[in-house]
Amino acid sequence: MTTILLTDEIATPIGTLLLAARDGRLCSLDFDDCRRRMSALLASRYGSVEHRPASDPFGFATAVRAYLDGDLAALDEIPIETNGTEFQRRVWNALRRIPSGTTVTYRELACHIGSPRGSRAVGAANGRNPIAIVVPCHRMIGADGSLTGYAGGLWRKRWLLGHEGVAELSAAVSVARRGI
Repeated sequence: MTTILLTDEIATPIGTLLLAARDGRLCSLDFDDCRRRMSALLASRYGSVEHRPASDPFGFATAVRAYLDGDLAALDEIPIETNGTEFQRRVWNALRRIPSGTTVTYRELACHIGSPRGSRAVGAANGRNPIAIVVPCHRMIGADGSLTGYAGGLWRKRWLLGHEGVAELSAAVSVARRGI
């Protein structure tokens, strides 16, 4: 059985974003130069997929553009379909609760979801996030406040954090101390 995904492309200051949605939920959001990664993640989740170009499916492209134009809350209510393991979904749900303009370390997020020794597992789940920006994996930083891996490239992660008002990563506000 083939899964039909409605797709759109969004021009942004940090490159073209590819969006895929179905049944009123966002299934994938990734950068054009990460197309192979996106296709592999979609195939692992849905098997056979058919991409049908659509203009602004379910208003998701409009919401992404609003976020990029400065409405940092524009992505908060987008319904998502991530699939993944129960642990991955816990990580991704916790990521969605990190407020714009703040960051959290892998260890802090692991502690928050009840896996205090699970920093690496949190990192692995973070790396398989199928919905960039909306599931804000860019808000994850190293224990020392440094930028760490980001599938879209560290330059994009730096741009997104700057867009949200995170000025200095070493002095970034930790959400775990504020209660995510």
